[in-house]
Amino acid sequence: MYAIVEINGQQFKAEAGKKLFVHHMEAEAGQTVEFEKVLLIDNEGSITVGTPTIEGAKVTAEVVSPLVKGEKVLVFHKKRRKGYRKLNGHRQQFTELTIKEVIA
Repeated sequence: MYAIVEINGQQFKAEAGKKLFVHHMEAEAGQTVEFEKVLLIDNEGSITVGTPTIEGAKVTAEVVSPLVKGEKVLVFHKKRRKGYRKLNGHRQQFTELTIKEVIA
């Protein structure tokens, strides 16, 4: 059984026991979080699609780590023949979640 759930404006496939890295949320380690914007549920071949969400369905997850930094992304700007070069780096902050259960 899995569900497509919207978390912080992004859609994720949530299954029990799966780890997700979502955009940074204000939560503490060990805290249980519920998401009620469930867009689709697949219950062993029986698919239910919401319009836009499914009433009464939710996904519960536990916060493993409230702040995880992603890989460094380098942003390089250059203007040819002008000697202009600029290099910036960025590391996105994520929250690591473990899906406990999908309630349909």
